[in-house]
Amino acid sequence: MSLQPTDLIVLYLATLIIFLGIDFVWLRLVVLDIFEARIGDMMRDQPKIAVAGGFYAFYVMGILFFCSAGIGADTSLWTVFGRGVVLGLMAYGTYEFTSMSVMKNWDWTMVSMDTAWGGFLTGISAVGGLVVARWIL
Repeated sequence: MSLQPTDLIVLYLATLIIFLGIDFVWLRLVVLDIFEARIGDMMRDQPKIAVAGGFYAFYVMGILFFCSAGIGADTSLWTVFGRGVVLGLMAYGTYEFTSMSVMKNWDWTMVSMDTAWGGFLTGISAVGGLVVARWIL
């Protein structure tokens, strides 16, 4: 399946919106209290939005590259989800395990929750973005 530039833009935006929406809820309702209890003294009062935005922008490009943009029309959504889970586990796991190895008060609760979340979120976003893009296009 060869995607045109406009197709990629639709796929990118759909994936980005899904990723941001779900992650915002997770960060606000689940993870914030856990991280504040363990590393609150290291956290900023307000996150640097530009830095976070840069992560999201590039990470969603990775989702498209590894999971959804280069696939055939007959590729199973389970395959897309599986690719997303692997990418998310690797990316979030790298951050979490590195953080635990160099920072005080980082613990296995944070590592396991955030790594698993990264896998799930990336898989769901890859599938969701592709489904929306296929529906629009």
